Amino acid sequence: MARPFKQQRDPQRTIKRPTTNFTPIAQDPDAPALPTQRLHKLLALAGLGSRRDMEALIASGRVTINGQVATQGAGVTENDIVRVDSRPVRLPFEPELPKVLIYHKPEGEIVSHDDPEGRASVFDKLPKVRGAKWIAIGRLDINTSGLLIFTTSGELANHFMHPRYGVEREYAVRIFGELTDEQLAQLRVGIELDDGPANFDIINPQGGEGSNHWYQVVLTEGRNREVRRLFEAFLAPVSRLMRVRFGPVNLPPRLKRGMMLELSPKEVVGLLEWAGLPTPSGPMRQLTTREKDKLGTAFTPKPKREARERIAAGERNKSERQSYYERNAPPSLAETLTGTQRKSRGTNAVDKKASERAATDKEKLDRADFARDKRNTRGKTSAPKKPAANRRIRQGTDLAVKKSAAKKAK
Repeated sequence: MARPFKQQRDPQRTIKRPTTNFTPIAQDPDAPALPTQRLHKLLALAGLGSRRDMEALIASGRVTINGQVATQGAGVTENDIVRVDSRPVRLPFEPELPKVLIYHKPEGEIVSHDDPEGRASVFDKLPKVRGAKWIAIGRLDINTSGLLIFTTSGELANHFMHPRYGVEREYAVRIFGELTDEQLAQLRVGIELDDGPANFDIINPQGGEGSNHWYQVVLTEGRNREVRRLFEAFLAPVSRLMRVRFGPVNLPPRLKRGMMLELSPKEVVGLLEWAGLPTPSGPMRQLTTREKDKLGTAFTPKPKREARERIAAGERNKSERQSYYERNAPPSLAETLTGTQRKSRGTNAVDKKASERAATDKEKLDRADFARDKRNTRGKTSAPKKPAANRRIRQGTDLAVKKSAAKKAK
């Protein structure tokens, strides 16, 4: 017979827990330690910035390891929890394939995130990347055009930019005037600038017309306005400067000014092998047809800042979609939307809702007025038109009268 209820255990009774001599592998003192990697290196690989930026980030005390503030040169393992500004960061202990983007920079754009003068920035055009950020490999001043490389790998960017790797930068330069053979030889040997000696590894004349002459120059460092200052030292101001190669990456002829091109995974792997960086050991993810077409096609990005300013000014392109409300508004309501209302609707969400609410209220009033007028005129009907049959009978009668009158007259 089953017991009606379970017998309660006496709370005063002591219970002996079973003991065991088993020790987990993680706690085994003889077990090999997990490999340790430098924190700033992993943060750079995660796409948070360059190594130098990550060292400054760690020095500011914004990075923690297992709840403790990280220090310079700290190492981490896969079991450690790293946070930046109290947010956990997934560190890439296993190398992942970064993204690489090449851009034909036109003149008039700066390579900076923030500009107090509000000038156009190349970062305004870059596509969004999930879980990382774009790093510009080198800089070009506002009056220089040509090849600009972006990547999500801080390690790859560091290999391109650090002077100890001596990565070549090739430029096409047009100057006012022409250099003599002695001046060319002096530029190959080196001259003294304000920030130290500088020289061209390669400088070759490329011809020219009149007072304008072109030169091909190659150097292995990227100091501020170095190419321009080297020519200005011989009173030959640079009228045009364009970078055509950076390391193994050339500026494709089909990539016109203002256009971008994302490198394929095979090309990115080739860059990593050239830089001596680890590549993913496992098989790479198969790309879809749309992704393959996008990687192999140069595209012109739409500047985000100019688009926002154009919408704020009430200007729209034919390719830009109108809002759902404007597309479905009745003609009478669409005529009431002035440029000022469109401007407010495009710049401020609150003003947009207010203008839509006002337009909806006006539409309701128009409909109410129409219904009221319809009710008022319901009992006031105009005289009905005579049927067509009556008109035909009247016309026939008049014709018969005329014929009879004509007979009497005869």
